[in-house]
Amino acid sequence: MSNKIVNWFKYASPQSFYPVAGKMIPWFWVLAAIFGVTGLWISFFVAPTDATQGEGYRIIFIHVPAAWMSMFIYVVMATWAGLGLALNTRLSGMMAQALAPTGAIMAFLSLWTGAFWGKPMWGAWWVWDARLTSALILFFLYIGFIALQAAIDDARRADKAGAILALVGVVNVPIIYFSVKWWNTLHQGASVSINKAPAMATTMLWGMLIMALAFWMYSIAVALTRVRAIILEREAHTEWVKELSEVKQ
Repeated sequence: MSNKIVNWFKYASPQSFYPVAGKMIPWFWVLAAIFGVTGLWISFFVAPTDATQGEGYRIIFIHVPAAWMSMFIYVVMATWAGLGLALNTRLSGMMAQALAPTGAIMAFLSLWTGAFWGKPMWGAWWVWDARLTSALILFFLYIGFIALQAAIDDARRADKAGAILALVGVVNVPIIYFSVKWWNTLHQGASVSINKAPAMATTMLWGMLIMALAFWMYSIAVALTRVRAIILEREAHTEWVKELSEVKQ
């Protein structure tokens, strides 16, 4: 058991993690493409028209997975940042930095697709609803994390400062999730819950879940690609990166 633990800790080193990430990336891109094509086909050509919202409801097949991923990525980012702060591991800060742009894109996408859905359903592009407002705060937290790290030249100091912001901001995630229960909001409640049957047709549910898997695979592929670039940038002074550069040339 102890040997297995040691082997796992070996991959906490950027040098060990770099080639492993390179091997995983193509697989996640393939899975993202498969799930994406399948999910889009089901969502836009197989799933039935909603009885009350008409064809406009189909935006949720993009909106809901993006919203899920924006929250999930932030929690993962904060976890990596917290591990880096507690254990002083270099890879943890790199992973947090790699995840932030993808999380920001997901948050931005969820806000805009929500606006496109809200205009015909509510008659307004934006309302200061509890869930929308807390989702907007999540987007600003991502932007703040990225800007804070970019403003500090020393990478280790930037990781520590970003970790504090990420850990403070993570309290916003449960606020987003439970906002429709805690306050009287315009935003509809969850269509999918582990405590009750889904409030949608089975085909709609499958389309949404497969699209969520596509977003998940995409996010992993992009984060791994980005963290490899960050590793090369931060470890440029090391012998193994210099040797790798010579081999590529």
